[in-house]
Amino acid sequence: SICAYAFTPDNRIANNEYTLVVEGFDWGPSVNKVIIGMDAPASAVDFKDFSVSVERSHNCAEIPAAQVKGSRSVVYAYVSDGQGKRVKEGGFVTLVLAVAPNMPLGSPFQYSQKAGCRGNQWVDYKVSVTNTKTNQVWNKEKNRLMPLVDEFDLTGKYEYEAGKTMSYAAFTPGNKSNKTPLIIWLHGGGEGGTDPTIPLIGNKAFNYASADIQSYFGAAYVLVPQCPGAWMHNKEGVMQSGSGEDVYNKGLMALIKEYVTKHPDIDRKRIYVGGCSNGGYMALKLILKEPDYFAAGYISALAYQSQYISDQQMTGIKHVPIWFVHSKDDATTIPDQTVVPVYQRLKAAGAKNVHFSYYDHVIDLSGFFGGENYHFPGHWSWVYSHVNHAKTDFDGSPVKLNGKPVTIMEWMAAQSK
Repeated sequence: SICAYAFTPDNRIANNEYTLVVEGFDWGPSVNKVIIGMDAPASAVDFKDFSVSVERSHNCAEIPAAQVKGSRSVVYAYVSDGQGKRVKEGGFVTLVLAVAPNMPLGSPFQYSQKAGCRGNQWVDYKVSVTNTKTNQVWNKEKNRLMPLVDEFDLTGKYEYEAGKTMSYAAFTPGNKSNKTPLIIWLHGGGEGGTDPTIPLIGNKAFNYASADIQSYFGAAYVLVPQCPGAWMHNKEGVMQSGSGEDVYNKGLMALIKEYVTKHPDIDRKRIYVGGCSNGGYMALKLILKEPDYFAAGYISALAYQSQYISDQQMTGIKHVPIWFVHSKDDATTIPDQTVVPVYQRLKAAGAKNVHFSYYDHVIDLSGFFGGENYHFPGHWSWVYSHVNHAKTDFDGSPVKLNGKPVTIMEWMAAQSK
């Protein structure tokens, strides 16, 4: 019975415990649901009976005072099981919380510039739920769910130099064959470190494992390496944009090759590499180093400066299919120094299968926050890649494959060496 299911010792949530649900959105992760256990099974619930307050803290990253604590808006509630799945009658209630790019109280991350904790950091995210009718309180986290992220193996480690390791997340599709392609994603400068959940959910990289994107490939492995520092660091730990040698490309390429060797069912003719910003630099770097290894590249907010790429190098990669994504108002990776001349030089060198989606702004694709009138920071052009929205070329016309308009992932899935 439902009652027996909800209250067996294995399933029961103690009276004051809750489960957090963290999902990734175009702007990053947000806590968008909290699941609480009820004293008795229920078949109906009213969201107006609950209030939710939160407190965010971190032992290193500085959190602005207005973003430390406050109330969250409950927008809906439903009877569910302990995993948040809706049921007709059950012992749990899932509260749906309002999330938005301008609601930092909803974020389990804090971006930090401090030397000891640079980049995106998980905060200590404490929730207190109150039933305003009964005064029952839930204030102890028992579990945390991260849809899609939880389907990745997060234990990967690769020793790229003696005593130095690189973490990585990996997704293995359930319906793989003996010729399964591999999608590699390289994160930006804010997602380095040793916790691969950060590059997966810091922006929406986990989405390459979504049913929608996987369907274009039939099935695909997804590999998300994590740089201990930043991909563009030289041996002094200083950022360079192609002028010198970074310290990670050799180790990263070795990691990729070892992963492919350990998974003999990966189709070596369909290995794809992409990334954003720092990771866009590194994706192009790997293509420049080994242009015959990859079937295609997909690069957003490219940080590699064109001036540091020789004409000979350009000619050497003109046969590699690449789709660039960038926004004109990107003030971090200036397009006229990076992607625009790189694209134009590739075309001049004779590249036949290079595309470039060039946007005026990075907008709200959901329509909830103003649509084209809402502008994310111009640097965030990876938004268009992660949700498979990019579909236009440099001149604004649709990219076509066999005469049919295609999206970036649909195009990429069709590329093979």
